[in-house]
Amino acid sequence: MSSGPLSSPRVDTLGDANARKAAALAMRQHAAEEQSRIPAPPFHATNGDETSLPNFIAQFSKGLPHSALGEVDPAAYRALLAALAAGKIAAFEQLPRGSSARLLNPIAANTFTLMGTDSHTYAAAPPPAFSSAAMAADMVELYWQAQLRDVNFSDYASSSPAQSAAAELGRLSGYRGPRDVSNAVTSANLFRGPTPGDLIGPYISQFLLRPVPLNSGFLNQQTRVGAAGVDYLRAYDAWSQNQLGAAPSETEQFDAQPRYLRNGRDLAQWVHYDYPQMAFQNAAFIVFDLRPETILNKNVYQLADSNPYKLSLLETGFVTFSVVHVLSTISFASNEALHAAWFQKWMVHRRLRPDTMGGRLHNRLTGAAGYPIHPDLLNSAAVQSAFQQQGTYLLPQAYVEASPLAPSYPSGHAAVAGMGATLMKAFFDETALVPNTVTPSADGLSLVPYQDVALTIGNEANKLAFNIAMGRSWAGVSSRSDAAAGLLLGEEVAIRILTDAAKAPTETFPGFQFTRFDGTPVSIPA
Repeated sequence: MSSGPLSSPRVDTLGDANARKAAALAMRQHAAEEQSRIPAPPFHATNGDETSLPNFIAQFSKGLPHSALGEVDPAAYRALLAALAAGKIAAFEQLPRGSSARLLNPIAANTFTLMGTDSHTYAAAPPPAFSSAAMAADMVELYWQAQLRDVNFSDYASSSPAQSAAAELGRLSGYRGPRDVSNAVTSANLFRGPTPGDLIGPYISQFLLRPVPLNSGFLNQQTRVGAAGVDYLRAYDAWSQNQLGAAPSETEQFDAQPRYLRNGRDLAQWVHYDYPQMAFQNAAFIVFDLRPETILNKNVYQLADSNPYKLSLLETGFVTFSVVHVLSTISFASNEALHAAWFQKWMVHRRLRPDTMGGRLHNRLTGAAGYPIHPDLLNSAAVQSAFQQQGTYLLPQAYVEASPLAPSYPSGHAAVAGMGATLMKAFFDETALVPNTVTPSADGLSLVPYQDVALTIGNEANKLAFNIAMGRSWAGVSSRSDAAAGLLLGEEVAIRILTDAAKAPTETFPGFQFTRFDGTPVSIPA
């Protein structure tokens, strides 16, 4: 962050339009200067795979021409690099193509951002290298998630596959998921996130379960989910065609009955057709409507203590510090988070997707290629189980089209989620309890009361962020390391946007106070 705040240019300009115009310009200049003082990365480090491994086997190349082994035509990949360097639509239009499928908005990686700092000034640590123990752990977790898509989160303690997953992941040196005090992965922390809130209460956040206030009624959060037991891209020919970007030969199948989210397949489908900021706008609506029975004024209970209207007897927020302010901030900040993620995806890391890595694994285990894959993945029980069920070592996909035509690292969904959770903790009281907590019934057709432990707004916002990020892993299209990097990137985007946003109000406002995902307190002065 910056070495210290600059003096504020704010002046009293009421009644003088020209003075107001000058003050607005000064404020924008001041904000830009303060953001420019944040040190930019001297360079963006990569894991080195792109230059150290042959035939770009560790890089994203879906939609370009490929060999029968699913390896990209090197000339086509170099043409992609040249188009990225040129940064012009015309250059992308000339790329060799493996099918009629279109790449997912690579030119957006160079879009300038005017709120917070520019997208190119954020850093993301290099992803796990192709041959590393951490990459192996990412993939082993994904294969176990594919095995457990239809097991309800609430049933892990009694599920033999869940116990096997926890045992194998616990043995992996590269695994970065949570462990208990004895360093064990258990059914209680399996596939959960890194924050304390992720480990408290049900796996699914209250904000993905409770009804969403909408106009004069409520939107039930039962949703269309995938048909149980139906996975895609399990045959090698289908996988090979998918790497070219070919349209799916299979038909997507859905459960005929909408359900509340209760397992990995349900969660994967929630983040299949969503708009990136939707979960957090829904969550904001829910929080604004929270009203414990003992508190009649619902506009007081859940607001952050710094909110100038929390204790006001005469005024309430609307345009500022209330629903319009929060929702609009979440909306435009989601785009800024995606700008930052897209720069890292396309211009820096260009990491292959998990479904592509599954093909590399299949080729290695069948002897078709000699890729340098870590033994932890080669010897995984989950991988062997996949082979016994489908006759290939491919990673089963929850989406009929598998991964999108954009690199994997960092996750775009996770970047938006990291941003959304951070904004919620800035605008709302993190420690306020969520009343009337619920959990889905075993069949997902109803909600039942949950009373085991108290759940707070801050913890459930953090849990929501990881639910959204990990939902893409449940689908098989991104990994835990993709999610972790995206969450941290989105958190930083939100902090820098809030640094600007704190300067705009004319109310008596001390600034934003909240905690990061790792528990570090943040204070952003007005």
